[in-house]
Amino acid sequence: MKITNAMRMLTQAGIEYKAMEYEVEEDHLAGVHVANQIGMPVEQVFKTLVAHGEKKGYLVFCIPVAEELDLKKVANLIGDKKIELVPVKDLLGLTGYIRGGCSPIGMKKKFPTYVDETAILFDEITVSAGVRGCQLLIPREELIEFLQANLSDLTVE
Repeated sequence: MKITNAMRMLTQAGIEYKAMEYEVEEDHLAGVHVANQIGMPVEQVFKTLVAHGEKKGYLVFCIPVAEELDLKKVANLIGDKKIELVPVKDLLGLTGYIRGGCSPIGMKKKFPTYVDETAILFDEITVSAGVRGCQLLIPREELIEFLQANLSDLTVE
C-alpha cells in the first residue's frame, strides 16, 4: 500500500489510524459502494465535499456517504447568501485530490472544515486517504481536533 500525504500528516501528528483498502471501480465511485466494499455502515463512512461561498470562499464538508449536503442550511450556518459545490474539474487544482479520492486531510491549502454532527454517534469514522481505493479509519475526536473542524448539522433532512 502506498503511503499518502494524509497518512504522513496523521503519523506526524501522532494520530493512529487504520488504512482500509478496497477495489476501485470507475463506474462505482459512490461512497455507498465504498462503504459496502470496506464492510462498514454508510453512516460511519464520510465523504469530503468542497464548496465555494460568495463571501466565505472555499469550505470543506465531511458528511456520511449516503447523505446530501444541504446548501441552504450550510449557507445559513456560515452566514453566506449562496454556496455551490466546486466543479469536479476544479477539484485537483484546488485541493490536490481527485473525485473519489478527496481527503479533508492534507489539501493544498487549509480551508474551514465542517464535519456532520452525526459523527458523534461513532468513536471512529472513515475519510478518504487521499487516493481512490483507500479509506482511513480514525478516532473521531482526534480527526475533528486535527482538522480544527466544526461539528454541525449539514445534511438534507
